[in-house]
Amino acid sequence: MNTTLPPHAVSRLRSARLQRSTRPFLARGGPHGERCAGCRLILSHCFCDFRTVVPTNAGICLLMAEHETLKPSNTGWLIADVIPETTAFGWARTTVEPALLELLADPQWQPYVVFPGEFVAPERVVMELIPDQTSDLAPDTKNKTTVAKRPLFILLDATWPEARKIFNKSPYLNQFPVLSLAPEQVSRYRLRRSRRDDHLCTSEVAAICLALAGDTLASETLAAYLDVFTDHYLRAKQQIKLDTEDEVHQRLRELSSVNAQTAPLEQTIPLQKPIN
Repeated sequence: MNTTLPPHAVSRLRSARLQRSTRPFLARGGPHGERCAGCRLILSHCFCDFRTVVPTNAGICLLMAEHETLKPSNTGWLIADVIPETTAFGWARTTVEPALLELLADPQWQPYVVFPGEFVAPERVVMELIPDQTSDLAPDTKNKTTVAKRPLFILLDATWPEARKIFNKSPYLNQFPVLSLAPEQVSRYRLRRSRRDDHLCTSEVAAICLALAGDTLASETLAAYLDVFTDHYLRAKQQIKLDTEDEVHQRLRELSSVNAQTAPLEQTIPLQKPIN
């Protein structure tokens, strides 16, 4: 496990979820079910050494269904691995965390709910980012400073039925535009089954959103990171030895090298404060 980086938003949310559990959560894998705490894979196929953190202008806000943080195949975790500007909140129908409302009200952000436009009133749907959004960061001073708002992509990290429920029963999201994506590629996610090829996993959706926001390196790195994770996950499941010199690993190394030259790790700052 790579211990040089602190726990991120999703890992902290998972820890909080486990603390609420009345019985231990035991994931399958390994002689005694042991998994790496950093990547959730069995120890022989750990891929923590491949983690790459890429700073972004855009932010990602994950609204996660109850059990998503416990699933080793969850890809919201991968987003938080790569993108330091990631927050994660557990969703509940009757309550909402004050920290989430505070984030959505922060004037530096322009939130977008990422959801298929076919299920939304047309007047809320946008197909691209809203241009020229500005925020006054000093409303009470004579010398006001106005800066462009940063996009904040709200992703519903859940199964499709759960995501529809989250969307329809979260009135605090109704004030924000709905970003409807029209991806041309077929999903490459192979860890869970979907009835439709155009249903992308959460990590794939985040990569598309980052590309729309101009965070190209982060988008490409996240896509490559998903490929490496998928390779490790499936090889672990099938008990096949890793080949860390193959094309997917080489691609991630190339992007990591570019990132190392442009944004040293110590310059990245997580968006969400640790949960006490």
